[in-house]
Amino acid sequence: MHSKSLIISHLKEINSVAKAFLELFPNDKVFAFFGTMGSGKTTFIKAICKELGVIGNSNSPTFALVNEYPTKSNQIIYHFDFYRINNISEVYDLGYEEYFYSGNYCFIEWPEKIEELLPENFVKVNITVNDDNSRTLTIEI
Repeated sequence: MHSKSLIISHLKEINSVAKAFLELFPNDKVFAFFGTMGSGKTTFIKAICKELGVIGNSNSPTFALVNEYPTKSNQIIYHFDFYRINNISEVYDLGYEEYFYSGNYCFIEWPEKIEELLPENFVKVNITVNDDNSRTLTIEI
């Protein structure tokens, strides 16, 4: 396993960093985003979705657990937020396997709550807030 880092120095750079991020992973589809509350997981996933051509807005699925976003190329992107789950059985009830193994993009917030269910080939992304308020994305593959 090796890692790669990307820096978001300012919010105005987020779309170009999202594009560079996607270029690093032309064949990967499942991404698990680790980071503290307020580190920018949702904001970065929204930028990725924009780069992928999502129609309309993408918002955090905090209460729904998963949101589905259609793209201009007729694909569906899945965005998960497991912050509020109380029991892993909620994820089983959701039918997580249908999503994770669909071949569609899956962006997962708070994956540490369901880590044992993540597919073997997921990409781990750690987002760290730096002292200057920039963000470092450390990507483990």
